Amino acid sequence: MTELSLHEFADGPTLADKLAAQVAHRLSSAIEANGKASIAVSGGSTPKKFFQALSARDVDWQKVTVTLVDERFVPVDNPRSNHALVRDHLLQNKAADAQFIPLFHQCPNADEAASIATREAAEIGNPFDVVILGMGGDGHTASFFPHGDHLAKALDANGPRCVMSMEAEGADEPRLTFSFSSLSDARLLVLHIEGEAKKDVLKKAQDGTDETEMPIRAVLNRAASPVEIYWAP
Repeated sequence: MTELSLHEFADGPTLADKLAAQVAHRLSSAIEANGKASIAVSGGSTPKKFFQALSARDVDWQKVTVTLVDERFVPVDNPRSNHALVRDHLLQNKAADAQFIPLFHQCPNADEAASIATREAAEIGNPFDVVILGMGGDGHTASFFPHGDHLAKALDANGPRCVMSMEAEGADEPRLTFSFSSLSDARLLVLHIEGEAKKDVLKKAQDGTDETEMPIRAVLNRAASPVEIYWAP
């Protein structure tokens, strides 16, 4: 059973500041130990304040590689692009010196883009120093969507470390996502959620075991690393 730790904060800005401090510390420690550090982050609206807070932290950003936990199969100029979100909110200020490895590539389909992203991400090294996950109201995390077409493969703990495609009802467009095995052993594994509704979704996930219904359960129950849950109302 995965060890879970819940960190509750009074509001989103306080959470963003505390999480940024913890992540900056972990990145700096990794650089001191290994000469480099890596972080995979999630998209959506929730992490914007965290990204902005982290971008101002004193880290040797030239030695940090940033990538995405998952991405929509859309070009960077699309308003739904996670790449654009990270570019505009994280790769700014001091963090502008970080190296960024995207998941989206201009290809005929998401499978081809996933193959390119897998090759490029192999240069980052394993495991990730930091992974920041989010969670949707349907219980998805990364692009592990309920009943996704490649969900079983994506959630296989013994499967390859790779980027793969995912399509599912409710995902709107094809997705690119790191596999569970790529994310679950991060040296710092964080689930960042905000709002009472998300806390209710978390409770529902913790009360059941069906990963097809709520894929976040794979992280909560089977992640190789402890899960640090950061929540604010």
